[in-house]
Amino acid sequence: MKNNLKKLQKDINFIFKNKELLLQSLTHKSFNEKDNNEKLEFLGDRVIGLVISKKLLELYPEESEGVIDKKFSNLVDKKTCKKVANQLNLQKYIRTGKSFKNIINIGDKILGDCCEALIGAIYLDQGFESSEKFIIKNWDNFIKKSNVLKIDPKTRLQEHSLKKYKKLPSYRMSKQIGPNHNPFFKVQVQISNSKKFFGYGKSKKIAQKDAALKLLQSLNLN
Repeated sequence: MKNNLKKLQKDINFIFKNKELLLQSLTHKSFNEKDNNEKLEFLGDRVIGLVISKKLLELYPEESEGVIDKKFSNLVDKKTCKKVANQLNLQKYIRTGKSFKNIINIGDKILGDCCEALIGAIYLDQGFESSEKFIIKNWDNFIKKSNVLKIDPKTRLQEHSLKKYKKLPSYRMSKQIGPNHNPFFKVQVQISNSKKFFGYGKSKKIAQKDAALKLLQSLNLN
């Protein structure tokens, strides 16, 4: 295992002072019920959250809290952690029980959890600054992609209405035409001091988004 740990540290470009922390971060509970990576995963999740939220506030100072929260959620979820784990080749080093020995692809959750545990181990081994550098480096491509994330019109209109008027937009069903198996909806929306705008679609949700987009366009907020 010592040779494996040396190779892994080379793969991730990080040398641990305490190799036992690294080993623990790679240990799934199926391998060792008591001495495994669950607590490191818990810690790593919080460290990732702090680093990513700090970075997003630096990158998007003009964005609303709702938009930043959506970007944040995408960056810290298990799918992204799993992708980072794959970048770091963690699958080759995770210690799992016998039930996993013949499985070619370890589950996404196990990979994501291991990635978080590794971050927790780095934090305990060398502190916040080292953890932050490691996270920013390995999340870099995902952070760059976050600038193209778009918020749907209903959410954007809701944020605008709450911020300016402390009220939610008012949606009303105006008309439903067509048979039950193939309906078509007409929905109206209005916020304080606005005209009524109508949206259309094959579902209420689509019609509401259409109406919200038209209202946002009238305010030059789309």
